Amino acid sequence: MNAPQQAFAAKPHALDMPEVQRIALVGPLPPPSGGMANQALQLAGLLRDAGIAVEFVQTNAPYRPAWAGKLRGLRALFRMLPYLASLWRAAGRVQVFHVMANSGWSWHLFAAPAIWIAHLRGTPVMVNYRGGEAANFLQQSAAWMRPSLRRCAALAVPSGFLAHVFGQHGIDSVIVPNIVNLERFAADAAPRVRGALRLLVARNLEDIYDNASALRAFAIVRQSHPEAQLTVAGSGPLRAELEHLAQGLGVAHAVHFTGRVDTADMPALYRNADIMLNPSLVDNMPNSVLEALASGALVVSTNVGGVPYVVEDGKTALLVPPADPGAMAQAVLRLAEHPALAEALRSAGRASVAQYAWSSVKPRLLDVYRQALASKGGRRP
Repeated sequence: MNAPQQAFAAKPHALDMPEVQRIALVGPLPPPSGGMANQALQLAGLLRDAGIAVEFVQTNAPYRPAWAGKLRGLRALFRMLPYLASLWRAAGRVQVFHVMANSGWSWHLFAAPAIWIAHLRGTPVMVNYRGGEAANFLQQSAAWMRPSLRRCAALAVPSGFLAHVFGQHGIDSVIVPNIVNLERFAADAAPRVRGALRLLVARNLEDIYDNASALRAFAIVRQSHPEAQLTVAGSGPLRAELEHLAQGLGVAHAVHFTGRVDTADMPALYRNADIMLNPSLVDNMPNSVLEALASGALVVSTNVGGVPYVVEDGKTALLVPPADPGAMAQAVLRLAEHPALAEALRSAGRASVAQYAWSSVKPRLLDVYRQALASKGGRRP
């Protein structure tokens, strides 16, 4: 089996396990849009449609009163105290906690308290851990995480990459992949018309996503395709710096910075792109890559973290080393100049994302819920 197939090795369905009717989903919601927030919002809707009552405990709830958000040093209390109270109330009403977890302070401030409060109230917990920086975080904090993880009924991760990372620390996990809405993210029925090359970057403007390398790669591409256009869809602290870089590279007139894009508007961006660039330096299971493939866009991505578990180089995407604009540009030019290769990758990419549809993920997730409920709050080994 290749890496994506290995990542989907799942436990067998247990028919005699109890059904879950009420869960608490703990995690962030948009805005701002991001992988975890978008997945949490989508999952809540899908579970409710499946007849499961979902009580959402939001980790990034607005400050109340609003002026509290301006009080540096104190504003955390205005968010943390209501959060803890919401966790306590929810744990007394639901059967299972589904905790969306990430690395760094997000783990310590949001995931760990949710685990311990549910444990104190006898509510089983499934931790749904995600994030491309897990390897570094576990290297530093595994000892701090173990007491909390031992009080979870299940640890679910979205990719074989994260399962491997946790396995290196002797921590078992089950894989429940991210969900792609294949009705929203779908390719146009009409064949693509060859014209000016249209590139897209759909990552936030932050250091770990290395949008600067995408701009430098685009400048190289324009030497062969002077009509090429690049859309940078995302927001973040580096926008002014990146706009200045585009000016310095002489491509500012061909680059469109959209700022924050609503989730509802993303499908059109993917469908209008010929190639999506993913220049990330750290990654786990980027939703943008899956959504681009589903929408019929070609993908050129760095080969970092969990990306090789999601796509296969030369079969469903082209992978390049990180922080290498020349290699990224050459991959784009290869697709532009070899339409047969481009069409083969496009077809295989669209077929590969079928495994991320809700119809495929739903039974796996419900099995984990059932196993957690059957544990009656019991600890992991």
